[in-house]
Amino acid sequence: MTTPVVAVAGSPNAGKTSLFNQLTGARQKVGNWPGQTVDKYTGKFKIDGSTVEVVDLPGAYGLVAISEEEAIAATYLAEGQPDVVVTVVDSSNLTGSLHLAAQIAEAGHRQVIALNMVDVAERRGISIDEAVLAERLGAEVVPTVARRGTGIDELKRAVLRAFERQPHQLIVDYGAVVERHLGGLVERIVEHPELAAVQSPRWSALQLLAGDQGLRRRLADVAGGAEVVDAADEFRVGINKEAGSNCEMELAEHRFNWIAQLVDEMTGAAIDRTTWSDRIDRVLTNRYFGIPIFLVMMWVVLRITADVSAPFLDWVDATISGPIARWFVGLLDLVGLDGTWVESMVVDGVLAGVGGVLVFVPVLFSLYLCLAILEDTGYMARAAAVMDRAMRAVGIPGKAFLPMMVGFGCTVPAIYATRTLDSSRDRLLTGLIAPFMSCGARLPVYVLLAAIFFAEATSTVVFGMYVLGILVAVLIGLLLSRTALREEEPTPFVMVMPEFRLPNTRTVWMLVWQRTMAFIRGAGTTILLASMAVWLLLAIPVGGGGSFANAEVEDSAFGVVAKGFAPVLNPAGFGEWEQSGALLTGFVAKEVVVSTMAQLYAVEGEEAAAGDPSFVDDLSEIGTTFGEATVDTFKAIPGVIGLDFFDLDDEGDTALQTAVRGSFEESSGGYGSLAALAFMVFVLLYTPCMAAVGAFRHEFGTKWMWVSVIGQFIIAWVGAMIVFQGGKLLGLG
Repeated sequence: MTTPVVAVAGSPNAGKTSLFNQLTGARQKVGNWPGQTVDKYTGKFKIDGSTVEVVDLPGAYGLVAISEEEAIAATYLAEGQPDVVVTVVDSSNLTGSLHLAAQIAEAGHRQVIALNMVDVAERRGISIDEAVLAERLGAEVVPTVARRGTGIDELKRAVLRAFERQPHQLIVDYGAVVERHLGGLVERIVEHPELAAVQSPRWSALQLLAGDQGLRRRLADVAGGAEVVDAADEFRVGINKEAGSNCEMELAEHRFNWIAQLVDEMTGAAIDRTTWSDRIDRVLTNRYFGIPIFLVMMWVVLRITADVSAPFLDWVDATISGPIARWFVGLLDLVGLDGTWVESMVVDGVLAGVGGVLVFVPVLFSLYLCLAILEDTGYMARAAAVMDRAMRAVGIPGKAFLPMMVGFGCTVPAIYATRTLDSSRDRLLTGLIAPFMSCGARLPVYVLLAAIFFAEATSTVVFGMYVLGILVAVLIGLLLSRTALREEEPTPFVMVMPEFRLPNTRTVWMLVWQRTMAFIRGAGTTILLASMAVWLLLAIPVGGGGSFANAEVEDSAFGVVAKGFAPVLNPAGFGEWEQSGALLTGFVAKEVVVSTMAQLYAVEGEEAAAGDPSFVDDLSEIGTTFGEATVDTFKAIPGVIGLDFFDLDDEGDTALQTAVRGSFEESSGGYGSLAALAFMVFVLLYTPCMAAVGAFRHEFGTKWMWVSVIGQFIIAWVGAMIVFQGGKLLGLG
């Protein structure tokens, strides 16, 4: 028996993701849409002995595909033909949310309305007659509060009942002129059985008249499709002439009038009053205070990320380099492989590489936690609205702020998030500047070097890197918008503001867990492979008298390649081959910069001795130090706002930190801190990773990919040189 499929649809900020998470729980899978690389979330739920598959559609305001995200949703509903569509409607913003629900009903799908955020509607004095809504849309209506899980079980049962219902198609009266031409186009479609089988003929006609490019492309491969598309263009011209206005506007106006009448009918005399969320918005979105508040928010986030998580960073580092390293050496000793190249591969390759990155999981966990809280409260939507004004002033589309914010987590989804923009020019411009946002993978490099050279101002330096990335992105955007990517006609910024609310623990945890696990999976795949490749190149002797896995680092294959690249970086103050080697591997992934440093600077690491602690002693050490790290974390929290009630012990530099400090001092001629700052600027500005390069090529083509990669390297080199040479001229460092 085939498992029935439910598609979850909804506009952005309607609570669609929260509802999907509540329906599926942990039973989720992440893949890609056919022919796309946008994440596709699927899951399952069980109710009354039945198993149902759930597909989370990208957020969409409607089914006339303006953005790539809406194109995916519209295509899936047309071609995937889910058994039931659960449409998430924001009860506090019925007019905006019902536009999508009305179109799904017009397409003739079995539909269940999840009337979400009913608690917010009640606080605003909005009383909704669910029976009226159900009757007009031909769909069962279930009140929900997705963030709390309220109404989820009843929603599941409504889905089961919907499977047994006959599909209902909503008919909206679009006026005499449109209906006459619409009827003529429907007749043309019905003449071709293959076209009529694609979806409801009336809905296909409406989409063609509305200018849906995705449907036009799909019909081109169907017999009679080209003829019908040409006819649609003729009917559009006829409507424009007779109605005296644009065909798309005529359709939208009549549909919104229908929705407005429905809202009036089912809400009656709704109370229109100012809420506490509106009062907060007046401050957060204020034209003068909005941007400073945003910068303060980001500064607090980075203080938490860099300072509060530090004790757990030290704990993970000590655990991997201590007990775990001893366990691996002990196991190799048991099988007679101690002292061999296998031990070198495990200790110097796997543990030094992946372990050097995993120590920063607490840092990234803190970053993702803070960002998830800001997202779930609704603040990020306000930040986007605030930044829209500033970005438009320099020729960057306001909607570009959202992909740029995604870039703080990872550049790859940031590039794919450009699909939410409306024009190809805006998408390309945003794709070119999004890589300058400091992704989470760059953060370990900042934290390592800032802690070594700027111990008293670590969080401030890290914050400065994030701000510098934004400024460079804005400057590059300004340059491109005035030259190669000049804007013809600005597109409006449209966003539905969610109610300001307290963060939901379950939603926040799932966001943090998914993002952190994605990073860990990267450490277990890409970073592991890169670390093994670095170890292999380090193990292969090219000069000198060494043997495999027993060669001097400078005489290894890696050392020779790194030495060849090093002179290019001399003007920026970090021309040592170890530093250039770390940057070379950073092309694979920025996490690998730290792991490469751990391998290069710690090749002569300490080996386990015969008198090392027992397994039980190691477990006791791990537990004890974890407790100490937890206590130190709580002690560090007041320091975020400058209240240092506790004197946290400074245990001094680790072996890696000492080696890095000496290397930068030597390469810069005594300007170590200045060279380290220039190194961080280079890491910020050059190509984020090979995955980002692949994503960019997929979205914008090979030509623009090379423009992006070469341009980023030049900007990074120039930026790092200006920092180092300019700082020396000013007597800094």
